[in-house]
Amino acid sequence: MVKILIVEDDLGMRNSLRTLLEEHGYQVFVIEQFENLFQTWKEKYHEVDLILLDIQIPHINGELLLKEIRKESSVPIIMVTSRNSELDEVLSMSYGADDYITKPYNPSILLLHIDAVLRRGKQETQTITYQDITLNIGKCQLERKDKIIPLSKNEMQILHYLMKHQGRIVSREEMMKYLWDSEEFIDDNTLTVNMSRIRKKLKEVGLEHAIETKKGLGYLFL
Repeated sequence: MVKILIVEDDLGMRNSLRTLLEEHGYQVFVIEQFENLFQTWKEKYHEVDLILLDIQIPHINGELLLKEIRKESSVPIIMVTSRNSELDEVLSMSYGADDYITKPYNPSILLLHIDAVLRRGKQETQTITYQDITLNIGKCQLERKDKIIPLSKNEMQILHYLMKHQGRIVSREEMMKYLWDSEEFIDDNTLTVNMSRIRKKLKEVGLEHAIETKKGLGYLFL
């Protein structure tokens, strides 16, 4: 059974989310005490399959909590917030969120987002090697000798797709359809932010020029 952690301080919203998810077959955990949230996640909920994380929570901004979790885990995280701000969305994605949904939301749409994020994560454990770099898909990380660079789910999916199509230009439209599985989930800003993060991580393992942008065409993994 898929395990989902809800980090939401509004009691009514938290209970509604819990009921919705349990009715659709998920095992649900909720946060009720918001002090030392990162440590609570690390000690009790490190093995959940997905986190629904509100931005406005007590004691720590949700985006900062996301940033801390990303240092240790690539668990899928969907930001759920009442703040309809493009800056919040870009910032959340830059910190490693896998998706972003604004309140009030249609419950069916939220379930579609959850399903899409979870399906993207259902990759069988495998690796792809390029030069002396390994993309470990099962562990969502780049490996070079003793150096390990963690990737978010989106980063892993993008890099995996580009590496599989090495030597061929992949258009932005093709990449977004692959990522979201439906035009309903296409987000140009999300792809741009993720590509920027991927390039920085490739630079850490000595592959800063591995991805070339072809203006007006897309991306080429050399």
